[in-house]
Amino acid sequence: MQQDNLADKLTIGAKKFPLFSIPEFPDKQAQQQYEKQRLAGAFRLFSKYGFDEGLAGHISLRDCIEPDTFWVNPVGMHFGLITASSLVRVSHAGDIVEGHAPINNAAFAIHSRIHAAHPDINAVAHSHTTYGRAFAALGEPLLPISQDACMFFENHRVFSEFNGVVADTQEGDLIAEALSGNSAVILQNHGLLTAGKTVDAAAANFVMLDSCCHSQLLAQAAGTVRLIDPATARKTRAMNGSDLVTWGNFQPMYQKLLSEDDSFLN
Repeated sequence: MQQDNLADKLTIGAKKFPLFSIPEFPDKQAQQQYEKQRLAGAFRLFSKYGFDEGLAGHISLRDCIEPDTFWVNPVGMHFGLITASSLVRVSHAGDIVEGHAPINNAAFAIHSRIHAAHPDINAVAHSHTTYGRAFAALGEPLLPISQDACMFFENHRVFSEFNGVVADTQEGDLIAEALSGNSAVILQNHGLLTAGKTVDAAAANFVMLDSCCHSQLLAQAAGTVRLIDPATARKTRAMNGSDLVTWGNFQPMYQKLLSEDDSFLN
């Protein structure tokens, strides 16, 4: 679906008042700084949602100048303290090429293989949230029980192999394979993982996936759930799973972050 057509479907007045759009950058240095700030903002957002858990959790962003490298969080730094300048850039081979801190080995094992296998994926988010862990323990896919959940209909996989803390790239390769053609993976007995063409989308997708896991847990505990039919779920996903909408879902949250504390920009 073209962005202009989608804007008309989403809004009234998009022709008169321009709708937000995914930015384009002729200057790669400016793009790199902009995207690092969005990544730092994503970590601050995860902190506000309580998605940080000790040393676990990571969000990565492919570097726009050297695409065989990616930015990720330094290990042991609280998400609520991360800034653009504290991020670390690592190659797919495991070399720290920029930054002044080590990174989580599991972050490298998972994210490096996803970025290497999927050139269309520029950002990946993973953490061990309360509802994500609870839902992942079921070993079941998310059901189309709401408009929001339809975003993940036929758009996610359950990765059922759990071998402890991810320590090598072989398991990362398997997770990357499960992500093929999908925007999310439920890692059984582990947590949630989402991806996107932008870090905005990957982070917003994660927030939405965690929320949908929470909703399904509540609904199943209350009684028998009623599913949205597949044709309607696919039609709904075509809109709320689009690049523009998944990117746009992050914008209000980012605006709120900026208004409260913009120190992550530094």
